[in-house]
Amino acid sequence: MATGTLPSVVSRCKVPIITLFLLIYLDLLNCQQFVIPFRAPSDCSAEELFDISSLSCVSCGSNQLRSTTGLSCICKTGYQTLTTDKASITCQQCPADKPAVIKDGFGCIRCPGSLSDEGKCQCPPGNVLVERDVNGSLLEEAICKTCNGNSPGLSVPNSSGDRCERCQASFINTSCVCNPPNVLAGGLCFPPGSLSTNVNPSVNYGQLKFSVLSAWFVKNLYSSSAACLVFSNLTACQALGNMCVMNMHSFGSVSTDACGLFNTIFRSRAALSSTQDISYWRVNLPWLYYGDEPGLASRVLQTDPVPIRFSFRGRNKNTDIKLLAAVYNVRGEFLRWEQVGGGNLQLCPETTTKQAAAFSFGTAYQESCDLSVAELLGTHPEPLFYDVFMDLGGGENRKLLPLPTLVHNQQYNGRFINQESMKNWYLSRRMFVVDMLSGREKSMSSLPKVIRVASSVKIRFQLVSRTQEGQVFPPLMTVTYRDVPITDINTQTVSTTFAVEYEMEQNEARIKTDTALGVMAGVAALYSLLKTVSWKRRIASPLIDVETMLKFLMFYAGDLANVFFAVTVGTGLYWLIFYKAQQFVSVLLPLPAQEEQFVTYIGCAFALKAVQFLHKLILQVSTDVFFIDWERPRSKASRTMQGAGEPKRDPSPVSIWRTYFVANEWNEIQTIRKISPTFQIMAVLFFLEVLGFSNLALRDPWSTLQRSSQAYTPSYSLILRYGLAGTLWLCIGFLQVIFFTVFHEHFVEDKIRQFVDLCSISNISVLLLSHRCFGYYIHGRSVHGHADTNMEEMNNNLNREAESLCGQRGLLPNTEIQTFQVSLTNRLRSQYDRIREQIGRRNGPSRLMDASSANQFEQRARGYQTMNHFLGSVIDHAHPDMDYVVKDKLMFERVIGMEFLEPSEKSIFYNDEAHSFSDLLFYGNEATLLIFDTLFFCVVDLGSQSFVLAAVLTCVQQMIFRLIRNTLGRKNLVSKTLVDERFLI
Repeated sequence: MATGTLPSVVSRCKVPIITLFLLIYLDLLNCQQFVIPFRAPSDCSAEELFDISSLSCVSCGSNQLRSTTGLSCICKTGYQTLTTDKASITCQQCPADKPAVIKDGFGCIRCPGSLSDEGKCQCPPGNVLVERDVNGSLLEEAICKTCNGNSPGLSVPNSSGDRCERCQASFINTSCVCNPPNVLAGGLCFPPGSLSTNVNPSVNYGQLKFSVLSAWFVKNLYSSSAACLVFSNLTACQALGNMCVMNMHSFGSVSTDACGLFNTIFRSRAALSSTQDISYWRVNLPWLYYGDEPGLASRVLQTDPVPIRFSFRGRNKNTDIKLLAAVYNVRGEFLRWEQVGGGNLQLCPETTTKQAAAFSFGTAYQESCDLSVAELLGTHPEPLFYDVFMDLGGGENRKLLPLPTLVHNQQYNGRFINQESMKNWYLSRRMFVVDMLSGREKSMSSLPKVIRVASSVKIRFQLVSRTQEGQVFPPLMTVTYRDVPITDINTQTVSTTFAVEYEMEQNEARIKTDTALGVMAGVAALYSLLKTVSWKRRIASPLIDVETMLKFLMFYAGDLANVFFAVTVGTGLYWLIFYKAQQFVSVLLPLPAQEEQFVTYIGCAFALKAVQFLHKLILQVSTDVFFIDWERPRSKASRTMQGAGEPKRDPSPVSIWRTYFVANEWNEIQTIRKISPTFQIMAVLFFLEVLGFSNLALRDPWSTLQRSSQAYTPSYSLILRYGLAGTLWLCIGFLQVIFFTVFHEHFVEDKIRQFVDLCSISNISVLLLSHRCFGYYIHGRSVHGHADTNMEEMNNNLNREAESLCGQRGLLPNTEIQTFQVSLTNRLRSQYDRIREQIGRRNGPSRLMDASSANQFEQRARGYQTMNHFLGSVIDHAHPDMDYVVKDKLMFERVIGMEFLEPSEKSIFYNDEAHSFSDLLFYGNEATLLIFDTLFFCVVDLGSQSFVLAAVLTCVQQMIFRLIRNTLGRKNLVSKTLVDERFLI
């Protein structure tokens, strides 16, 4: 039974096994990689061709060699082609009686003379080779026919040597032979003495400090110059002009180089009429120079506006910059009129959309890239030359405006005059972008020794001053060339930049800014002087010493920072609004170089504001603080005196927990602010990065918030970026202050008022001395007499106070004012200092103290009780010689922050419903903190060009200074109030 079931089992398993193998085979097919070897035409041997179909080297047939292109095969020397098709040829050796192969290769023939190296017949000079009769039949023997160079034939062999043609016109006199003393050059015959043959065919590379004997100049410089001078040949004149342009328009004492020869011919045409009524454009010559008169550049560039009006918006919107170029090749032949753009002057490979953005008026365009020298050699074997014009339109009467060109590399008698001031500029016209030709030293086919590339092409538009109609002066094209010595053409690169920039005269704006700074800085100096006088009054010191001068400088630093901040933010906001919102162009953004002074002002504002911030921070963490406890014992406690054994009733101690509670609350409110710093940062980032407000700072006139990724994105303007970020930060900050002041503090929580209420409930008053004889007093004396009570009594007291069944909380009877600014007498402050000496200590007592430290603590504790009793008695008018009066401050005193009355006999308590004691907290210095955060954010952003990084660092900075303020404030509180640090939560 078992053997009978085995075949059935195997047959059932065949199908799944075969299926499995098929799936594995199909999977292998899907995963197969198709790999071929790399071959180039240069890799093929002399008897192989490069098959463009299989991309491999294929052997030629018998008696065959590779052609010069390497893409086909040809017959060897002495072999004729019998048959040919698209794939192969057949070669057969010529018979001995006809050893030469005809020119087309499809036959053999006898020669009347010798054979060339290629196995073909050759004729003597002045003869043409004839291999077929007039019917096209092949002759048995080739014939050499002599061209008749005499009149009336006047013919010579053509370049192929197979036909006679009329000789060049310069030869025609009596024959086609240029006999001495005539000069033969460039295929032309020049009469003697027309031009010296001693020309200088060198190309000077000023950056590399050497010259190259150019093969192109050797071949064409004399012939082009002579043809232009003698025959007024238009093409030769253009070719000579091109060679001058390749030499950077430079000339000096040597008059035999390209530019020297051009200027010789230029001067010789002075008696002839000008071209297009332009005196610098002589007949038959290209226009290369404007002239060398001093100051000519400023007259050309800044005298007559262009008759075109540019507008960013409205029905007359016009932002198109139309530039045309007359294009010539290196031989002087006119090729075409070409629209500038799309890659002719812009070498960097970019999309058409991005390249077109360069010619949208108002968009600051700059594109830079690194180009391979090998690729440039392939794409620009010969230079093209451009005469650039601005298209003024006009329909049938279309007009063109020539663009002046400033070549930075141009030398005039050895000086780089175009790198000097404008009065020395020598404007020119024609330009090129890549020159791979003039640096070829040995032959035209050799690799160049040096190449020249336009490393920077910049078109600059200058706005007419005080224009309201968008008028500009003629644009200036500035070209800077880089000389690149060739070492390894396959690895070398060269950088290039194309830019379009816009500028306007900034002197007036700069003068206005400086004037505003000067005037406001003077006012700030007076205000700082007033602060210094107020400070001297508050410390009760009449002497002017070094400390006074330093204090004045501290005050002036803060006020001057506010001046710089107001001017810079106002300036940035001005440019943001007027540049982005204008219809007809009336203002243009300052160039990056012109923004340097503005950035300096921002740096000054930040540095001075940092000084002010640190000054205030130091003052806050060194303030004198004392908590006056009004609580009195409510019962007597019995204790037995040592030795006597008699019981004695002493007052029970007053609880210190209320003081600790108030101290903790004061410690907590030291760094509260009128805004939420976290929300501030997140809101600013949301507007700038999410909603796209950062795009308003781009150097273009468009106010769109969202930009296409395909569109060109210009660089950021530092002025716009600062104005946008500063304004946005301030606006969000002001809105937060309004919200917290008007809504949050009235309906949710007001920590400052809550602290004052806590003092009243705790029966604790607070004396804060920011100066020696000036500070703040919070009257926290409970109207109920006691605060150490149980919950029921506390609740009853609050209900009685709510129902007006008890007195009011104010210092004076029947008043509610609890906060005061205090101006103390010298006598009171001196007594305060004497008692304060007993309280001063470094740290709280440890758990393990020796006897001396315990005695010191008891002494400080007694000093604390003495100070508490002393200040309480002063508040209660128990010291007639240290009494005080309560009064209101004058409005003017509040405005200028100074007290007119000096406390001589009595101290003065000024009613202060505004809770000015918050000046000793972050809360009362919100303006300083907000401006400091704004400047910090903007400075980091200007340095990094990243709003996100600026936000992160601003957040870190806020956390660090909050930690410093809390730590130092905590230590100051422990030091000045005898509150143990362990009880500050």
